[in-house]
Amino acid sequence: MNPSEFAIDVQGLTKRYGDKTVVDGLSMQVRRGEVFGFLGPNGSGKTTTFRMMCGLLTPDGGEGHTLGYNILREASAIKREVGYMTQRFGLYEDLSIRENLDFIAQIYQMDQRRHRVDLALERLGLQARQHQLAGGLSGGWKQRLALASCMLHEPRLLLLDEPTAGVDPKARRDFWEEIHKLAANGITVLVSTHYMDEAERCHRLGYIAYGRLMALGTPNELVERSNFVTWYVTGEALNRLADELHGKSGVTMVTRFGNTLHVSGERELELDAAIAPFRTNSVQQWMLGKLQLEDLFIHLMGKAQDNFE
Repeated sequence: MNPSEFAIDVQGLTKRYGDKTVVDGLSMQVRRGEVFGFLGPNGSGKTTTFRMMCGLLTPDGGEGHTLGYNILREASAIKREVGYMTQRFGLYEDLSIRENLDFIAQIYQMDQRRHRVDLALERLGLQARQHQLAGGLSGGWKQRLALASCMLHEPRLLLLDEPTAGVDPKARRDFWEEIHKLAANGITVLVSTHYMDEAERCHRLGYIAYGRLMALGTPNELVERSNFVTWYVTGEALNRLADELHGKSGVTMVTRFGNTLHVSGERELELDAAIAPFRTNSVQQWMLGKLQLEDLFIHLMGKAQDNFE
């Protein structure tokens, strides 16, 4: 692929705080106009990586480019082209939606201020609520306002750090529709999330645990490359079955999903041998299924070494 098609192209990014390595040799590429999901446990280095990519933090090692700019030498140019939305709502609750956006445009001395505010209101569907105080908005509308504020300077790259935390499911779905509309217009979106349904909405995913990038690809590619075999079990006495399967040779993971038990293994023959004695039980039904992303990521996290141990 032509290097110009990458919005982000970094190699060996490393960040240390004292004797702790928070990001350890991370290399990745994100295509222009792509929605790229960044997953991992709390403290895994996602936010630190975000900040290095957008010029807010200087890496201790590694190199690369964001939007064609060198992350070491052209950090100020990157900042002008990036919209960064953090987890916390940081706008003024006693100002209206329009007043918040206009205030931000004034602070950053943006030209065509009124036009920029009008465009942001229209793009995020906020015109009808533009005179409502921000403090009276629901979580979903606050997130939409925060996204509108990130779009005022018409960035080419959006970095969204867990943007829908604490937002109800419908608001999350609406928010993701907006994200995909932005991507369809050529804006690259890098988003961190803990929600598996959101991960499946991304074009590609990267999974980071304890500072290391452990998996990279589309949701389907990650599942297919895992070589996991998963059986779905329904019926009675599933809790007892789960206890009996835990620790069996060939059984990598046993996970409860509502009224279904997912039994997974990395080697098909060993898994088949482990579950064979249990499949004759008439009170349970076994069906070969598909590995869930959540199962895969929990497995990857278990294989990673905690960098703070």
